[in-house]
Amino acid sequence: MGVKMTAVTKIVFLDENREKFFGEGPCRLLRGVEETGSLRSAALDMGMAYTKALKILKNAERALGFPLTARTAGGKNGGGSCLTPEGKEWLDRYERYRDACMEANRRLYLEFFPEQRETASDHHREPGEREDCGSE
Repeated sequence: MGVKMTAVTKIVFLDENREKFFGEGPCRLLRGVEETGSLRSAALDMGMAYTKALKILKNAERALGFPLTARTAGGKNGGGSCLTPEGKEWLDRYERYRDACMEANRRLYLEFFPEQRETASDHHREPGEREDCGSE
């Protein structure tokens, strides 16, 4: 086959109603909270409205049954957010699972489409970036 192609690995968690509650967006949002100490700052860095970020976060917390962040209201010293221990553990597990899936899918992709080996080995990704050599 002379076609150059890529396959994309995408990990999404669905609740009992088959509604998405966690994936790369919420993952990036939580990493942003961890880096900035603020849900508002993390949302702005992603080009997202604070209200949307809060809705995403509350939806994930409702589905998981535990808080992902601890929030303090603003005031004299300003407010902020940080990951709860459960939130940190969930995020770490999600990222390890996502990365393992991407690696397994990369190997399977090259097994089934060995002619794409050059394309796959040329692709570089940053940590947390979706892999372009797996399956959707």
